[in-house]
Amino acid sequence: MYDIVGKKRWYFLFSAILTVPGLVFILLGGLKPSVDFTGGTVWQVRYASNPSPAAVRATLVSLGHPEATVRSLPDSYLEIRTAPVDLLPSRVPSPLPSAGAVAPAASSSAKPTATPRPTPAPRQSPIGSPAASPVPGAVSQGTPFAELEKALENRYGAATGGKPRSVTTVGPIIGTELVRSSAILIIIGELFILAYLWIRFGFRYGTAAIVALLHDVVVVVGIFAILGFFFGVEFDALFVTALLTVIGFSVHDTIVVFDRIRENRVRHAGEPFGAIVNHSILQTLGRSIGTSLTVIVTLTALLLLGPASIKTFTLALLIGVVSGTYSSIFNASQILVAWYEWEARRRSGRASGTRAVRPLPR
Repeated sequence: MYDIVGKKRWYFLFSAILTVPGLVFILLGGLKPSVDFTGGTVWQVRYASNPSPAAVRATLVSLGHPEATVRSLPDSYLEIRTAPVDLLPSRVPSPLPSAGAVAPAASSSAKPTATPRPTPAPRQSPIGSPAASPVPGAVSQGTPFAELEKALENRYGAATGGKPRSVTTVGPIIGTELVRSSAILIIIGELFILAYLWIRFGFRYGTAAIVALLHDVVVVVGIFAILGFFFGVEFDALFVTALLTVIGFSVHDTIVVFDRIRENRVRHAGEPFGAIVNHSILQTLGRSIGTSLTVIVTLTALLLLGPASIKTFTLALLIGVVSGTYSSIFNASQILVAWYEWEARRRSGRASGTRAVRPLPR
């Protein structure tokens, strides 16, 4: 029989190799939140002249957007990000007649006279002074998206398909609220899982499952921090959904192993706890790997062939499912065994100390 429990220190070392680099890059600021969290306007477009990202950014700076960032996508599209821009087209209200004004009665002899149209007031910038345009067609940050896009098309040619491939705008208040809601969701989810495991299995089992669960979360977030640091990969609102799904999947697999351990403690009473855990892992190993493989194959197909809009979600799920399967088999149960062995050594040391200190005979 293969001794999985006996190699638990190697599993702990491998988990440290997976998690420590991710924690380092998290602290280095490798996580790149998308516009869902930071607020702003992002659109993907390809112009006829295929300008470079640096050229487009220089143009956006001259158009009044010094905060703009532009990067190339694999399919020759450009992804442009600016501060929040109004997506609605600008509307100039028609002049209304003054109160009390009465139109003159129509007369057959009277000749129609042309009513002079009022001259519209000059457009003001957000700070109240006339917007000075450094280049022809320059727009201010408050200018609607349609005018900003028209200025870029005048310089770089028409966009492929006549319009951007995708446009997203999120206000900063919505982004802040999403960050707060996401953190609350993850914390509440873990607290409810911890309470359920404590009630169902006991304090040690619940704590070991939560430690393994945190391992999976750190692996997923750490890998995205590494990808963000080196390749600029961003995480969006679906990333939070993927994390919550990973939490549920990881705990589900761990509960199966823990339930078998509890059954085998009755069937194999008298055996060492490590041997009981080893039996339980081997009995559930095929089921755990088989269930995970079906999910992994589906997620891999989605990652390779699915739309670009869900690739972040799919990648986070794929990493989490693989990590959750590993931690349920090689982390959660091994933490439980290490805890029982530490308790046994402590009791043994306490008992030996009590026997060593005896009262002297009178």
